Amino acid sequence: MCGIVGIVDAGGASFPLYYALYALQHRGQESAGISTFDGRLLYKHKEQGLVSEVFNKEVLRSLAGTVGIGHVRYPTTGSKIPENVQPFNFTFRNHKVAIAHNGNLVNSQQLRDEFEARGQIFCTTCDTEVIGNIIADEFRKSEDVLEAVQICMQKLKGSYSVVMMLDSDVWAFRDPLGIRPLCLGKTDHGHVVCSESVAIDALGGTFLRDVRPGELVRITSEGIESLMVAEASHKAHCIFEYVYFARADSVIDGRLVYDVRRRIGKALFEEAPVAADQVSPVPDSGTAHAAGYAEASGIRFLESLMKNRYMGRTFIMPTQKDREAAVRMKLNPIRNHLRDRSVVLIDDSIVRGTTSRRIINIIREAGVREVHMRIGSPAIKAPCYLGVDMPTRAELIASDLNNEEVRSSIGATSLHHITLDALIDAVGIPGEDLCTGCLTGEYPIPIGTECCCPRLMRCVARTYQSGLDTFSKDASPVEKSPSDTSRI
Repeated sequence: MCGIVGIVDAGGASFPLYYALYALQHRGQESAGISTFDGRLLYKHKEQGLVSEVFNKEVLRSLAGTVGIGHVRYPTTGSKIPENVQPFNFTFRNHKVAIAHNGNLVNSQQLRDEFEARGQIFCTTCDTEVIGNIIADEFRKSEDVLEAVQICMQKLKGSYSVVMMLDSDVWAFRDPLGIRPLCLGKTDHGHVVCSESVAIDALGGTFLRDVRPGELVRITSEGIESLMVAEASHKAHCIFEYVYFARADSVIDGRLVYDVRRRIGKALFEEAPVAADQVSPVPDSGTAHAAGYAEASGIRFLESLMKNRYMGRTFIMPTQKDREAAVRMKLNPIRNHLRDRSVVLIDDSIVRGTTSRRIINIIREAGVREVHMRIGSPAIKAPCYLGVDMPTRAELIASDLNNEEVRSSIGATSLHHITLDALIDAVGIPGEDLCTGCLTGEYPIPIGTECCCPRLMRCVARTYQSGLDTFSKDASPVEKSPSDTSRI
């Protein structure tokens, strides 16, 4: 996951970056960082911890300048060590540079090996440093940021949304398949690029549009310039952004996440209706799903678990022991809403099964009569290599257990996962433009010995080469690639 933000704002950068990162905290809880530039000096502050723990007013006031980028980290590639906290900052040929990344490269080690064979020294174990090195290496040859980013995008394989501060400008680009989200907004005095639209809302800004897959944008004090750098014949938006990752009030690639989840809940009722006293969510990610189920079924919506709002997301906690210990602290049963009741309990997903099992144990101890579990995603059967910490099949309860065995393992009275077709319909994006690798074991790009989705054979990425004068100086989408470009 991870959350990224870049801002150019005449009113200052540090406090808006803080507010934006706070809105993106759900995307990463391991560390947070901000880098700013005042026209002369690069300022930075980053530590392990939550946004509220890493920053205070004194720190934010020390981060001078009207341009900056920020990051909240959820580790996938690279260890959980201080050196991997982003943004990464460096000086190159008298330019002040900071870079941050959301995604996961599947060829990170190969690229790192190539640099190390030439004597390059790395300070981190994170794939973001690899991206920074490619851009710096190509910029060294051409002194052209556009060309450097273009060549970088040719070399990267995997998912990536990147923000980079180069002196007083913010550059941002998204992989040609659009696996991870990225969007643009306008603030009172400037512009912002960020992982989700909720960060724009937190600034009182106006959402403009999503950054298109394969697009490069440049934010300056004058506004936004954009160019299509690479284009693929299809997209591969992560389907789990809609199921779980994104905040429900975000707009991701033109879809309000809350509405998608409400349609998922409606589909769950249509596929697996059950007579029950109430519909209850596992808060918070199951709330919109449960609202849709209750609306479709006519069964009353009633909260049965109260969430400790000061606890983080248990799924993205770093160890299994941490996840298990957090569940009881995070969720407390409302006993009067559960005693001798039949409950439809709705959650977004079952990954390892540990959290579901403990939640069901908690509400059974509170006296519930029946627990009919309804899940807003199909069974997760395969790892994700593109930005989610599900590295091995051994961790996934559904990888080698059928539905009845999973039901028995978690202690539910009944269990139903939404079908993939119904989920795709709820999202409202064609299936060929969604990444469903964790659900099907078929991935949108070649990954080692894993199966590659047959539609990839039709995916021919086109990369364009051009100078900065071909940028569209408009925040609206670029409908065509520039006519004076030559294809590589």
